[in-house]
Amino acid sequence: MSQSGMILEAPFAPAPLPTTMRAAVYRGKGSVVVEDVPVPEISAAEVLIRVAACGICGTDIKKIEHGFVAPPQIFGHEVAGTVVAVGAGVTKWKPGNRVMSFHHIPCGACFYCERRLYSQCPGYKKVGLTAGFDPNGGGFAQYVRAMPWMAQRGMIAIPLDISFDEATFIEPVNTCIKAVEKARVAAGETVAVIGQGPIGLLLMMLSKLAGAVVIGSDPMPQRRAKSLFLGADQAVDPREGRLADEIRAVTQGRGADVVLVAVPYSAALTDALEIARPGGRVLLFAQNDPKMRIEFPAAAVGVEEKEILGSYSAAVDRQEESARLIFSRRLPVRELISHGFPLEDMNAALQLAAHPVGDSLKVVVHP
Repeated sequence: MSQSGMILEAPFAPAPLPTTMRAAVYRGKGSVVVEDVPVPEISAAEVLIRVAACGICGTDIKKIEHGFVAPPQIFGHEVAGTVVAVGAGVTKWKPGNRVMSFHHIPCGACFYCERRLYSQCPGYKKVGLTAGFDPNGGGFAQYVRAMPWMAQRGMIAIPLDISFDEATFIEPVNTCIKAVEKARVAAGETVAVIGQGPIGLLLMMLSKLAGAVVIGSDPMPQRRAKSLFLGADQAVDPREGRLADEIRAVTQGRGADVVLVAVPYSAALTDALEIARPGGRVLLFAQNDPKMRIEFPAAAVGVEEKEILGSYSAAVDRQEESARLIFSRRLPVRELISHGFPLEDMNAALQLAAHPVGDSLKVVVHP
C-alpha cells in the first residue's frame, strides 16, 4: 500500500503488445483473484487502452461482496490510460493518446434519451468497455477494449497536466452532477449530505458550486474535517443526534431544502426524511442494491409532500462539464485520493475501500 502519487505517464513508446496480461478476476461471492488472462483483441472500429489508473467504486464492492453477478468478471469502470492500438477504421484516436473512457453510452434517439433518462436507455445497459469475459468495465486489468460506440462517443482526451488519477474522476463527477441537478439544488438553499466519503464530498462540493449552504454528516472525524476543508459550511457527527437540530437552527426551524444520501443503508432514508423540510427533496444516490427494501413513513410524502428521488449513473450530455471541472481543477479531486495500490494488491485495495479507516478516502488501483 502506498499514498497515491499523481501519475503523469512517460512519453508513449510503441512496443509489441503482449498476448497475456494481469487482471483481478471476480471468481464468486467475495472472491477476487489476480491472474493471467488474454489481452483483448480489437476489431476495426475499436480501441485498446493500457490502463494507468482505475478508481474503486462502491458499486464494484457491492457486486463482489454480495455476488450480484455471475462470475467470472473483471470489474472497474473509472478508467484512465493510454491508447496503445486502434482498429483500421478508427480515425478519432491514435496510439499514445491519453484518455479516459466511460463504460456506458446511450443511443441518443429512444423514448428515454429524448427525456434525458439516459441510464434507462436499452442501449445504455450494454457495457462497451471490457477486459474479457462478460463486459463489466475491465479497469482492474492492464488493458481494456473500448467497443465501437465507446471509441466514437464515450472517450475523452486527457490534457498533459492532468494526472491519470485525477482523470478517473470524470465518470463519478458526471454521476454527481446528474444527481445534484436531479435534486434541483439551487442557490441559497440548505443542503444536507449524508455521508462524506468520496461521493458525498463530490456532492457537497457541487452543491456549493450551485450556491447552496451545505451541511455534511459523517461519523468519521477525518471525513468531517475533510468536508470542512473542501468547503462545507458545517460537518456534523450523526451519532450525536445533532444533525436535525443544526439544520433547523440555520433554516428558521424548517429543515433542509434538499438531502442527498451518499451512504448505502436503508435506514438513511428515514433519517433524510426527518431532516428534510415539508415540501423538500430527498435524493437517494447510494441505494442501488437490487435486493434492498426500504420502509418509510407514508405521511412524509402523502402529507408533508416531501419528494423521494433517485439518480443512477452518468449523463452523456454532462461529459464535457465533468471533464472541465476536473481539468480546470475547479473541483480539487486530488484531495479525495488517499491511497494507491498496484494491481497485485487488489484484495487489500478492495478491503480498504469497503472498510475505510482513519484518513482513507478514494482508493485508486494502478495496473
